[in-house]
Amino acid sequence: MFTTLPEAFKKFDLAVDVRALLLLQRAMDKGLVRTIGDLFNVLRTFIIKDPEHMGPYTKAFYAYFLDINIRPNDRLNDAILRSQTFEQWKETNFGRIEDDITPDEWVNRFLDQVHLTHYDIKEVLDGRELWDKDKGDLEDNPEGNKDEALNRPLDRMADYSDLTLEELMQRMEEVKEQQQSEHSGGSHWIGTGGISPYGHGGGAKDGIRVGGSGGGKMARKVLGDSNFFPVDLEAILNDNNIDAALASLKGIVEETAHEILDVKETIEKGLERGGLFIPEIKNETFDKLQVLLIIDNGGYSMHPYIKSVQTLFRKMKTRFAHDLETYYFHNTVYRQVFTDSQRRKSLPIERLLSKDPNYHVFFIGDAAMAPYELDRASLNTYSEIKEHFKKVAWLNPEPVRYWNGTLSTQIIKELLPMYPLTPKGIEQAVLEMNRKK
Repeated sequence: MFTTLPEAFKKFDLAVDVRALLLLQRAMDKGLVRTIGDLFNVLRTFIIKDPEHMGPYTKAFYAYFLDINIRPNDRLNDAILRSQTFEQWKETNFGRIEDDITPDEWVNRFLDQVHLTHYDIKEVLDGRELWDKDKGDLEDNPEGNKDEALNRPLDRMADYSDLTLEELMQRMEEVKEQQQSEHSGGSHWIGTGGISPYGHGGGAKDGIRVGGSGGGKMARKVLGDSNFFPVDLEAILNDNNIDAALASLKGIVEETAHEILDVKETIEKGLERGGLFIPEIKNETFDKLQVLLIIDNGGYSMHPYIKSVQTLFRKMKTRFAHDLETYYFHNTVYRQVFTDSQRRKSLPIERLLSKDPNYHVFFIGDAAMAPYELDRASLNTYSEIKEHFKKVAWLNPEPVRYWNGTLSTQIIKELLPMYPLTPKGIEQAVLEMNRKK
């Protein structure tokens, strides 16, 4: 967990060793980390050795966990306001409501929620009592209700641990049938920022998280399928459905294991044997993920999609990836790819083919080009990549109905499995990759 954290914090001149990560894991195991605010406070105690490190620590934490990058001589508020994390938070919690709130006031609300700890929750409500009062047969207002959560701090929580998962799922199905619009701040509908047992961004212990990015670590189940996810899974990748696509990509995480010496067991068994210490070996499993992302960023036709693609895979790396490498090309891949987005630093294909064949390879591009560009060198390159890596997919942002309109797209589609660049298309690509494990 957080295997890339030491390297990320090192960029801010902060030393994070294995001991700090182990202490963080122990704190999480003991239930001391339930919110992002808890994580900020607990991790700080393991890293900060001098008060002057507090500024770099805050910058590192925001960059690593929230994708908020504070530039030199930059105001914190300005960095937050231009971040995608803040925009998504505002959209998720408040929609497009415009009022007299100043930008700095928006930032203060955002930070209040980011730094909320579970100790700030002043009232814990009985979920069973709320459940019994709510019969699940309310009539929805087509206009929805997003105003209720606007001025309410997240200072109360409902505990639904006394209810079974079957009860929650059955009631949620009933509510889903009645619901016609978005809701926030309540206790009944599938919404955000409230104490309903289903939704996200609120305070519901042992409820069901529907959508959203999580962070509170209180949900007992997370749903991301098309019956519940409040996004269009068939739409081309955009800011609104990135989390759905991320949920699909989690399917390529592979569990691996290696043997380690169990010191505690070795000592205990040795003492029982009267001092005969025989090494006790145990298997330790961990998630392993290796991805090569190869993006066509050369033509105007790809410009609308580059940001969303990079955001998706950056989120993937931050949340659960161990090894993600990004390369670039223009129109088609010949005998080289590029390590920088300006395509000035080339990497020979032979170097790419020397990598572990267990990498998952994603090409991102519309595959549309003049027929002469797709020459024999390029075709051979695709064949060699497919032969070496096995798990390869081409994600195309062009709607499927246009694929047969260009000869180059048809040819590449014959060489490499091609899927639409949508959450549903990514899910299909992942399922096919998993069949090849």
